[in-house]
Amino acid sequence: MLKLCLCCVLAASAAPAADPPSAQIANGGVHAKLYLPDAENGYYRATRFDWAGQIASLEYQGHNYFGQWFERYDPKLHDSILGPVESFNAIGYDEAKVGGTFLRIGVGYLRKPEETRLSDFKTYEIADGGKWSVKTGEDWVEMTHNLGGVYVYRKTVRVAKGQLVLEHSLRNTGKTTLDTNVFNHNFYMLDNQPTGPDVVVSVPFDLGHGDDWRGPGETKGKELRYLQELEKGQTVSSTLTGYADRASDFDIRVENKKTGAKVRQTGDRPLSRLYFWSIRTTVCPEPYIHVHVEPGQEQSWRIRYDFQ
Repeated sequence: MLKLCLCCVLAASAAPAADPPSAQIANGGVHAKLYLPDAENGYYRATRFDWAGQIASLEYQGHNYFGQWFERYDPKLHDSILGPVESFNAIGYDEAKVGGTFLRIGVGYLRKPEETRLSDFKTYEIADGGKWSVKTGEDWVEMTHNLGGVYVYRKTVRVAKGQLVLEHSLRNTGKTTLDTNVFNHNFYMLDNQPTGPDVVVSVPFDLGHGDDWRGPGETKGKELRYLQELEKGQTVSSTLTGYADRASDFDIRVENKKTGAKVRQTGDRPLSRLYFWSIRTTVCPEPYIHVHVEPGQEQSWRIRYDFQ
């Protein structure tokens, strides 16, 4: 009986207490579930990632590409989040005084505590979360974040045959420039298989890495490979190099050769940085792009996923 109760407690800790707002979209054999932004009941209410477009699952031709990669769930934990999710670098943190505010696009204004530096792994107090609105269709969801007098951020998630498309726009409605970088963490879980030699990551350029490399893997030519199956607690991670200042280098493929699941991620903007992080349960190429929007102007960008 004690063992059964313990299992129930562990299961409960890895799932939300109530069903958060969500949407189901489908087209051309692609079926996806999204969690929607909601300040009271949303699946994710922390302050590291953009609240729009968390993709809890996506299935195509018998393969599943995203899911819950972590053990402990808490809606206000920095990485209790699923699927291809994005994070904007903070704006105005260094200039803000203790007790003042800084900006994280897709979240809002955050309160600066007394600390030595910004932490991506801390959940900050939200001083002004703006207003979210959501529109849905059979194969799309549009999420708009309006932070009054600062910006209107819109993210539309669409599915088509073998595809997932993320469309973004950021309109500056304030008086100061919005300058930041945004990256997509991806959190791939190809058929829920453990990360190891069956997984290959490839790009269209000769791949190098920084001196921050960790773990049993290697870059060779245009590929990143694993030397062994990762155990719990093991990581392969590094800054990746070799790309040029052109959108065609934003082209990342991840394949599980054992199951045949493949995904190709492409963007319409040049990479400003490329990082890679993985553990036993998830493989995460993290492509960054630069966002610069003057007052009264708007910038748009697009990321596409092709599945096999």
